[in-house]
Amino acid sequence: MKTAFLFSGQGSQYVGMGLDLYQNESEFRKVFDQASDILGYDLKEIVFTENDLLNETEYTQPAVFTISNGILSILRNNKIEADYVAGLSLGEYSALVASGAIDFSNCLMLVKKRSNLMSAAVPKNFGKMVAVLNTPISIIEQASEQVDGLVSVANYNTPKQIVVGGESEAVDEFVAILKEEGHKKIIPLNVSGPFHTKVYEPVSRELAKIFSETEWQEMNTPIIGNVQAEIMQKDQLDDLLARQVMSPVRFYQTIDEMINLGVGRFVEIGPGKTLTSFVKKIDKNLETYNIEDIKSLQNFLDSYEG
Repeated sequence: MKTAFLFSGQGSQYVGMGLDLYQNESEFRKVFDQASDILGYDLKEIVFTENDLLNETEYTQPAVFTISNGILSILRNNKIEADYVAGLSLGEYSALVASGAIDFSNCLMLVKKRSNLMSAAVPKNFGKMVAVLNTPISIIEQASEQVDGLVSVANYNTPKQIVVGGESEAVDEFVAILKEEGHKKIIPLNVSGPFHTKVYEPVSRELAKIFSETEWQEMNTPIIGNVQAEIMQKDQLDDLLARQVMSPVRFYQTIDEMINLGVGRFVEIGPGKTLTSFVKKIDKNLETYNIEDIKSLQNFLDSYEG
C-alpha cells in the first residue's frame, strides 16, 4: 500500500503542542533547538507556555513548521518514508522538506520571511473567512462572482466544506446571497486575515523574488501542490509557491489525485487532526493516522508495515 504524508497548516496550533515529543525524542528536540537558533528567539517560550504570540502569524508559521519537521525527523530515523507528500497551505513547506527539494534550515528561513510578509500585508482583523457546508461548489462560485468586492474561494477542503474569504463587506454580501438562496450552513472562521485570496497579491510578488534566489534540489519524493493538485516539478516551484499564497488550496483534489496514484494510507504530521478529518470525509474507507504526540506516534509505529 502506498503512503502519503500530509502536513498541517496554520490554525492547527495549540499551546503545548509537541511538548512530550520534545521531552522524550532526541531527534525532535534536535530540530526544535535548531529552529530556535535560526529564528533568534526561544521557540519553547512561544510553543510550550501560555502567551499571546502563538496565534500571531509571524510566530505561528515557524512554530507549526518546526513541530511537523521534528516529527518527520523521527519517522526518518525509523526509516519510514512516504511515496507522496503534500501539505495544507503552510504545510506545503514541510512537504517540500520531506520531498528533498530543500533542507529544514533553509526552508525555515523561507517560512520566517513568508510569515513576516503575510503579517505586514493586512491590518489586524482585516477581512473575513467563512466555511460553507453542504452547498454545491458551482453555487458557491457563482455567488462569489455576483459580488463587486474582493471575495473568492480560498480552500476546497472537502466537496462539502468550502472556505471563502475576502474583504469584510464583500464576504457579508456573499453570505447574504447564499442565505437568500436557502444555503444557511455558513460558519465564520476566527482567522487573522483572508488567506489565499488576492488580498495577498503583494506578498506573492515579494515571495516570487525570494524564490527566484532559492536553490531547489532534485526531489526524491513527489509533492502534490496546493495550486494545481498535481505533482510539482522542480522548475515550477518558484511560480507555484509564489501563487500559492493568493490562490485557493485544492486539498480534496489533492487527495483525489493521490488516490488515483495508488495511495491508501494517509499520515497527518503536525498538530491536530484537521487533515485526517478531511480525508475521512472525502473517503471514509481510507487508512488514516495523525502524529502529533508520543501516543499517536507510537500508535502509528505499531501499526505501520512498509
